[in-house]
Amino acid sequence: MRVLLCISNRLFAEALYQFLSKDGFIIPVLEDKDRASRPDIILTDFCMLCSGISHHYPESKILLIDTGLKHEQIIAALASHKLSGVLSTNTDLALFKKALKVVNDGQIWLDNELLKAFMYNVSIIKKGKINLSPKEREIAHLVCQGLTNKEIAVKLSLSEQTVKAHLNRVFKKFNISNRSQLVSFFLNHMSNL
Repeated sequence: MRVLLCISNRLFAEALYQFLSKDGFIIPVLEDKDRASRPDIILTDFCMLCSGISHHYPESKILLIDTGLKHEQIIAALASHKLSGVLSTNTDLALFKKALKVVNDGQIWLDNELLKAFMYNVSIIKKGKINLSPKEREIAHLVCQGLTNKEIAVKLSLSEQTVKAHLNRVFKKFNISNRSQLVSFFLNHMSNL
């Protein structure tokens, strides 16, 4: 199995390369050294995931290394990227190898804590515990269409400050912190809102 190490921390990438090189079944490839052939798995962190590495290899499975992200960030990444799994920060080396093999076999790898957080967020939405006002819903839709706060303010005949206030309430309700998280979260669950 070919594993492309696309990790922003060079020291960490080199250490993983050395560790995986000792396994005869796994062929590690550093992101900047050999991108000629398609990897089976892309092992990446959030920073490199957001840089669009997956677009270079659309058929490769993506395994995200959690580098201390909030659960909401990971859930947003699961919703907006074609992830095959997430390695938690407390994964030991034996589980790390097992995760690679599981993902290579076409299965999903999530630890129990993340799975519980994901299920909790889905249940909140399905039970309707997060209620958006009509104005908040309208503003969220316009954010998803790519409009800026100023453009939304003009379109809805509101002040830019009022738009920001509505957006801040939406962010708090969904426990997110920026527009890109809102877009991925909102688009993933639009039918439930």
